[in-house]
Amino acid sequence: MDKLVREIIYSPEYEAYYAGLDSRTKEKYDYVEHIIKTQDVVKKKYVKHLENTELYEVRVSLGSNEYRTILFAVDAASFMQATKILYLNSFLKKDTKQYKREISKAYRLLEKYMED
Repeated sequence: MDKLVREIIYSPEYEAYYAGLDSRTKEKYDYVEHIIKTQDVVKKKYVKHLENTELYEVRVSLGSNEYRTILFAVDAASFMQATKILYLNSFLKKDTKQYKREISKAYRLLEKYMED
């Protein structure tokens, strides 16, 4: 078993999205999640900082589909330093305008998380 570097906390919104995925897509999500949990340095292919925000995106590619999960580093200023991360919301990437809506949604979920 690999040593865990990061703990992932799942929002109910993420869990609902994940539950609705087909088994092949879940397999790919699980693969990327394993990398995030067990590797100190994660390539931009899998996790990328979202410009002008304090958020990051998990990047899952499957065929021509690009899935994104917005995350927040709970206990550090950056993802690489974090030992706890929060998966906020996920979506199938369609266009760049969609990002603004999803980022707004992620901030609302983050506020809700911080209140609890």
